[in-house]
Amino acid sequence: MARLARLAIAGQVHLLIQRVHQDRSVFADPADRQAYLQCLAEAAAKQGVALHGYGLAAAEVRLLATPIEAKALGRMVQFIGRRFVAGYNRRHGRHGALWDGRFRSTIIDPVDYFLPCLRYVEGAAGSAPLEPGNESAPWSSAAHHAGLRTDGYITEHAQFWSLGNTPFEREAAYRRAVEAPVAGSQAEGIALASLHGWVLGSEHFLQSLGMQTERRLRPLLPGRPQSLVRMV
Repeated sequence: MARLARLAIAGQVHLLIQRVHQDRSVFADPADRQAYLQCLAEAAAKQGVALHGYGLAAAEVRLLATPIEAKALGRMVQFIGRRFVAGYNRRHGRHGALWDGRFRSTIIDPVDYFLPCLRYVEGAAGSAPLEPGNESAPWSSAAHHAGLRTDGYITEHAQFWSLGNTPFEREAAYRRAVEAPVAGSQAEGIALASLHGWVLGSEHFLQSLGMQTERRLRPLLPGRPQSLVRMV
């Protein structure tokens, strides 16, 4: 079966996952993570991508972002690939590709899924107390959203602003939200949607996206010929 084209629509919130070959560790130390974040910040600014959250695991990067145009996400990832991988290879005396093929992504309905997906993205770096003195760990935007530090390259989405009328209220609401981990079933659903490119959203949201693209937005129903399935 032919692989579906990557789903990308300007102005929509996208969840991106980038994995390393054979689940090997890519971030050997803080210097590697800092180098990646510097490339990410520069790439997002150059390509017109609003970055809402990030999480750097040993073998995986998760991002939540909104592109100003559909092709901006691909250009951002390509920029990071050229800049970061070249520096990484020089630093560690290696050569060749680093990432496991193309990045995976999907679009989410921010009304229902922004906060769960933000927590999923930031959870890639592992869990650690969101409290003063722990500003730099884990390597995610969680500390930024909790008010422990400021990541200047983060653009807050309207759904994050809706958590409160003031920065203090929003940060407090976010800290309360992350006290309970994302349910395993919900995290699995988010991961599967991202890896396969299926949209996370209501029927109404899917219908609105279907007016902007001919690309299939959800799996085919089992047992029905493809020709009989309505494309949304």
